[in-house]
Amino acid sequence: MAGSTRLIPLGGLGEVGKNMMVVECDEGIVVIDSGLSFPRDEHLGVDLVLPDFSYLRDHESELRAVVITHGHEDHTGALPFLLREVRVPEVWATRLTLGLVHSKLDEHGLLKAAELVEIEPETGPVQLGPYQAEFVRMAHSIPDAVAVVLETPGGRIVHTGDYKIDHTPVDGFRTDLGRLADLGNRGVDLLLGDSTNAERPGVTESERTVGEVFRQIIPQRTGRILIASFASNVHRVQQAIDVAMEDGRKVCLIGRSLRKNVNIARNLGYLDVSDDLLVKPDVLAELAPDETMILCTGSQGEPMSALTRMAYHDHPFVQVEEGDTVIISAKPVPGNELRVHDTINRLARSGAEVLHQEIAPVHVSGHGHAEELRTILAVLRPRNVMPIHGEFRMLAAHGRLARDAGLDGDNIILAENGSVVELSDGRARIVDSVETGQTFVDGMGVGDVKDVALRDRRHLSEDGVLIVVVTVGSQNGREIAAPEVISRGFAEPGPLLEEARDEAERTLAYCLSEDISELKLLQEHIHDAVGTLIRERTGRRPMILPVVLEV
Repeated sequence: MAGSTRLIPLGGLGEVGKNMMVVECDEGIVVIDSGLSFPRDEHLGVDLVLPDFSYLRDHESELRAVVITHGHEDHTGALPFLLREVRVPEVWATRLTLGLVHSKLDEHGLLKAAELVEIEPETGPVQLGPYQAEFVRMAHSIPDAVAVVLETPGGRIVHTGDYKIDHTPVDGFRTDLGRLADLGNRGVDLLLGDSTNAERPGVTESERTVGEVFRQIIPQRTGRILIASFASNVHRVQQAIDVAMEDGRKVCLIGRSLRKNVNIARNLGYLDVSDDLLVKPDVLAELAPDETMILCTGSQGEPMSALTRMAYHDHPFVQVEEGDTVIISAKPVPGNELRVHDTINRLARSGAEVLHQEIAPVHVSGHGHAEELRTILAVLRPRNVMPIHGEFRMLAAHGRLARDAGLDGDNIILAENGSVVELSDGRARIVDSVETGQTFVDGMGVGDVKDVALRDRRHLSEDGVLIVVVTVGSQNGREIAAPEVISRGFAEPGPLLEEARDEAERTLAYCLSEDISELKLLQEHIHDAVGTLIRERTGRRPMILPVVLEV
């Protein structure tokens, strides 16, 4: 209805990643961010996890634009998949973010799927779909991050995106507290605020502190230096390159996403590195160890990443050895801890010294801690607060900060993915919910892996599979050959498999004697008989796949 705005998070609440927020009024829909997340251990075989686009498919005619707050995968990664399914007239992003988006869409053959519009934060209000919009610079672990301000029928909304208050950022662009204070003076009806580090007291250290640590560590080492970080962390890459130049080391970039992002950042002027400082991987063998710095991907222990392949002695150009120093300049994303620790152990076994955030200050977060969230609340003075971007405990911690800032509990909205939040007459409240979930990308397939498939994969990984093959005559329905039992992932001795074979033969003989010859019925009887035997003998429930062949 007129005078109200609805907000529907399709991802990013109660989780870290796949951020997507729908802002809807009678005149149309604008979506803020279109991110993905990476699979957890229970997502067997899944490559990527996307938001459920069902709501946007159902309201495609109302969709006016998608605006991206910054270039990280948890905010941009789902965009190509969204554009495949839903017609999006415009995609708005800042210059670097737009460069990364352009490259991503080019890879997917989707450059013509939407008009790409560059955001210029220093300019005045612009028309973004049905809303008047402003953009405010925010410091983060990637350049060109912005907050989104929307003038909507229900009131003024500020979406912070990801941010921290860094007073000495590498690129000189601080979080624009002056613009935010002006917004606070004009009045903010609803704040959608990043909650990732809401539980952590104090403030996040400046990105420059990592560069200073690099300057302390690297000149003292006489061997090769390997630094693994997020491919998108242009500031971290710049600081590492600066130290390499000061220390007389050549720099080699290893990892497809890192090389791509560095090329984009250089071409757009966000990264300063001379051509003569960079060397290709096949030149590394000609350089002395103290002349080499390798920047690579793999800070999250990804199985096919450069650092993981080096750890497992599977990289064609780099063999980690004694005297090398490996710096993992990133924090493991929740769910990746075991893979990262395994990589660290493998590297240490090769003789390298491995420095990571648990033992050395080689990483700082791109998200503000509690005191920075308090500052934003004090500067904006919002009438309502809806914590976003984080697991529920993080959202709840952000809610407590808002309560400490003087907001009444009724003005703090702890929503979930799919909640419908209505902003009207200066008041925000949950009024409804829509069905939402997640979509799995598995190889070339998008959405074809369902929960039942994951359940079967877990079943197979836990108890294995038994394939029981029986052969009957197509003319007389009699048994032609003795059943065969094939085991995969079912670690039991041969005698039990022989028992399973005998049980299948007895069951088949019984069915045939009772004139039960329909194939589906034969399969069901064999499945139940063999499954019961295995369960009674072992307590396990392997997947039983009966195959009845007619010859």
